[in-house]
Amino acid sequence: MNGSTATTQDASKSAKPDLEIVDIVPDGDILLDVTFDISKKVLKEAKKASTTKHIGNEPQAPFKAKTRVGYRVHLSVLKQNSRYFTNLLSDTRFAEAKAIEAAFEKLSLQGVKPEDADVKDLPVVKINEDDEASQSTNQVAAFGDLMRVLHRVPTTIKPLTMSHLVVIAILADRFDCAPLVSKWLNVSKFKWPATPPRVPKDDGGPALSRQSEETLRQKILVAYLLNQPVKMQSSTRELILFGSRRWAVTWDENEGEDAYTAAWWDLPDNLEAELHTRRTSILSTLASIPQHFFRLYAHVPTASSSTPSPAGGNNNHKRPPLQCKLGYDTSSACDSYQLGEIVKFLTSRNLFTILDFSPRSLDTILHDPRKDFSATDITSLISILKQCPSYQIDKNHTHCGLRTRLLPILEYVEARLQAQAIAISLQGWKKDPEVESWSSEQKSKHKKKFSFTRGLSSDQRLRYGGAMAGDKFARELFTAEEWDWTGDDHHDVEGRSFGNWKIPA
Repeated sequence: MNGSTATTQDASKSAKPDLEIVDIVPDGDILLDVTFDISKKVLKEAKKASTTKHIGNEPQAPFKAKTRVGYRVHLSVLKQNSRYFTNLLSDTRFAEAKAIEAAFEKLSLQGVKPEDADVKDLPVVKINEDDEASQSTNQVAAFGDLMRVLHRVPTTIKPLTMSHLVVIAILADRFDCAPLVSKWLNVSKFKWPATPPRVPKDDGGPALSRQSEETLRQKILVAYLLNQPVKMQSSTRELILFGSRRWAVTWDENEGEDAYTAAWWDLPDNLEAELHTRRTSILSTLASIPQHFFRLYAHVPTASSSTPSPAGGNNNHKRPPLQCKLGYDTSSACDSYQLGEIVKFLTSRNLFTILDFSPRSLDTILHDPRKDFSATDITSLISILKQCPSYQIDKNHTHCGLRTRLLPILEYVEARLQAQAIAISLQGWKKDPEVESWSSEQKSKHKKKFSFTRGLSSDQRLRYGGAMAGDKFARELFTAEEWDWTGDDHHDVEGRSFGNWKIPA
């Protein structure tokens, strides 16, 4: 939020008759003359929303482009609790501090104590506040409650709402007084709003409504600015799993980019980028599972299946072995059948797209909102994958399909999503964001590969998010750049297996 402080002067020279005076404390010794500038866009949205029901007893904000309010406060309280005011009003190199000192001397010569002086005789500190960060018309009430918190007097908005609290948090950050506001929040018995129910989407899975996502983002911003580590942990995890319309490839035609200008739509200190990175990493990991088995059943050569050729280099023409291990003459047909079932299932669930060589094919996919999973719940994608059918080409091929191999993998991924490492640690991010960030691991010179083994699939301890070293496993899984989901019992072998015996091809 941008704001400015003008030169301090006597209230008798600067206060206007129409200036509304708010006594934060009746014996305050200075007057903060605050001008609130509200943009046309925010005013328009506020007038449009004025017909709707307001939450709690939050007052209707005055629909004015400019509002002036004078707050009578204690100078000592401001300097004690706000480093911003300490620097501005204590250092006589600043005009504000000099003017306050001169005004107090004048009152002293008149034999009047500042706390007993009439409001028109108090020194005035002029402040300008805009709505760039808060995008709210409720700054007047929020600023007043911030001053009340600093002076340890009851606030006016009861019950406290999320929309009101986030503006207070933004102002607390602006005036560098967050520690005391954080303590007030801890004892205020504020009921943090739960993430509202999700609404169905036509493009693949449930997602948050715009209002629900806005509330969730406000929770993250308040938790970050007011040092609430538990709420930071839970809220960032929710946003990573639910996704954000802010990360969509294209903007909503009914909204546009200017609809996301409030501070919570672009979280500070690279939090926005980190949240997006973590979600992208998890989606890439999840998408790699059907990709992997599609390549296996289609017998598409991969880097892992290539072998050194006698002349040096890699023989990239070697195909992966048959996935049907029964050794029947129908094994090849079984693989082809299962490949068809995989494609049929994934395309019917909008999780697989066939791209041809038509110039319009790629353009169609890029502009199809059903192909954008930026705001799709990740857990719903896992649920869809679990619906993979267990079709078989005949009664002899009972375990040749994708489902048998897919379910243990999905259970393992689900367990890793419960790890604390998915969310952003408030202490870790503020202490060393480079260490906490997933992006730093992905910049490594060595390509990281994750291999799903029979031990991981059978170890019941790893089926739960609170397992020992669960954070380490989760981070290794989701920050990898390559994944091998075959399992060590399905690794490439020469020939085909019949039971425990290998039969040369």
